[in-house]
Amino acid sequence: MSVDLRFTKGQGTGNDFVLFLDPDGHHDLSPSQVAALCDRRFGIGADGVLRAVRSENIAAGGAALAEDPAAEWFMDYRNADGSIAEMCGNGIRVFVRYLIENGVVELVPGRTLPIGTRAGVRDVIRSGTGFQVDLGRWRLEPDETLVSAREVPVARPGLGIDVGNPHVVVALADDAELEAADLTVIPHLDPAPVEGANVEFVVPREPLVRDGVGRIRMRVHERGSGETLSCGTGAAAAALAVRHWAGAGAPNEWRVDVPGGTVGVRMFPAEDGEHVALSGPAELVFEGDLSIA
Repeated sequence: MSVDLRFTKGQGTGNDFVLFLDPDGHHDLSPSQVAALCDRRFGIGADGVLRAVRSENIAAGGAALAEDPAAEWFMDYRNADGSIAEMCGNGIRVFVRYLIENGVVELVPGRTLPIGTRAGVRDVIRSGTGFQVDLGRWRLEPDETLVSAREVPVARPGLGIDVGNPHVVVALADDAELEAADLTVIPHLDPAPVEGANVEFVVPREPLVRDGVGRIRMRVHERGSGETLSCGTGAAAAALAVRHWAGAGAPNEWRVDVPGGTVGVRMFPAEDGEHVALSGPAELVFEGDLSIA
């Protein structure tokens, strides 16, 4: 049986998604259907699929409603290979833009919109560049991971950081080394995380800090999607890692340049510990109708 979908293509700093409304939770696509949609030659082409479903109509939404009863909408995110992911920092900004443009939510300046995800409820506000999402508390992993990547001369130590989904951040020597890395091949992690991880490769800008804002460049290999032009949670993890390496006096405001543009990262105190926020653009590119087997 085929599924008829009205879809929208959206992107945030080049991280692109197929979005569709499924308020009642009737269209839980299979991994193969998601992969078909994301195929860049035979499908629409995207880094992932974002299904907009009311939290009460998806099993994972129960935890979101228990955390915040106002989290009416749940972002059901699937990677390009069809696998389930906990969160997506660029995706949630595009997701909120999509909900607004479809008239199912309102978000006036100064107000917050809670969105359910598998990493918990995430609060989104409008910002000067588009939207800002509070990614919540972050966690530094205790053990170091050795990372090997094609065209990177030697294996490098990686810092594990969890911002609702897992990341391993690797510092490279310079821009030339960053550009030479071949991220069409999955980096090898030792030890390999049980659930896998997104891997970010970073270099500092010169100077690292300008006008109180830290500046880095980043490329990323996302689990389940391959190299993408941007990864929002990865940018947050990269900024957190570089701040950690820089030590005392490092700023809490960061600008992260990725192949698809620039995002902002901000660390700030909260009642339950330090949070990290991500800000950046979100655009809807085109829409259409399709029937998927």
